[in-house]
Amino acid sequence: MSDGERNFSEQEAVAALLEWYSLAGVDAILTEEPRDRFAETKDRLRAKAEAGEAPAAREAQGSPAPTRNDAPTPARPQVAVPDDVAVASARDIARSAATMEALREGLNTFQGCNLRITAKSVVFGDGDPHADLMLIGEAPGRDEDIAGIPFVGRSGQLLNRMLAAIGIAREKVWITNTVPWRPPGNRTPTPAETEICLPFVARQIELVRPKVIVCLGSPATKAILRTEEGMLRIRGRWLSYSYGEKPEETVPAIPMLHPAYLLRQPAQKKLAWRDLLAIRAKLDALSPSGA
Repeated sequence: MSDGERNFSEQEAVAALLEWYSLAGVDAILTEEPRDRFAETKDRLRAKAEAGEAPAAREAQGSPAPTRNDAPTPARPQVAVPDDVAVASARDIARSAATMEALREGLNTFQGCNLRITAKSVVFGDGDPHADLMLIGEAPGRDEDIAGIPFVGRSGQLLNRMLAAIGIAREKVWITNTVPWRPPGNRTPTPAETEICLPFVARQIELVRPKVIVCLGSPATKAILRTEEGMLRIRGRWLSYSYGEKPEETVPAIPMLHPAYLLRQPAQKKLAWRDLLAIRAKLDALSPSGA
């Protein structure tokens, strides 16, 4: 054995394989019971061989015909075709929800987005449904998918500290994502997936009626504020989001660097700090009692 080689134990080999699966985005199960694909393949080959050997002899002896596989095949989830019908269905479900809990239940029944097939859970909004401050991110990650709560991983912990730095507790804000299901491998949601899910986010804004909206990261900024400007160019600039025709239904909105980006680029935290101070000042101006 050369210096660069070593013998792996069975446990180490399994751990390495699982790590490779995780990096490839294979970290969720689709059925409750495991399936041994190798055994199923052997059964099919054996059945095919027996069927080709002596079917007449088996019939003479009264033997039953072989089956391809005795294991039950789990029901395959229904796959949706992303189109205007799915968007219209999402709008109807969101529009009919009079409360946040009704909106959550409606989202649980929605079948128009295929991300639900590979995700472990629906990650709905979290926090105070009557908050002055609403934060909107892109999509759940692995930790959020497991917990069913937005922003609970490393980026969520950083976000909590950022809010605390300007005197705002996480429990006093409403946090959600433009897409409520984790995309496989943490990839960016496609424009079609975002558009299909957008009515549920828009309805959350209508129900919360926040005084300030913060879009975290470029995908959320583009989806909510309908802009194509680069994130470093547009961050920190006050824009607006309207969900009605009344003056009070137009909300100040500000794009801000996503906490996950700040973890990768800590030098940019100075920009985030400027934005946090601007958010604090805007909240104080709109509400003397603060957030």
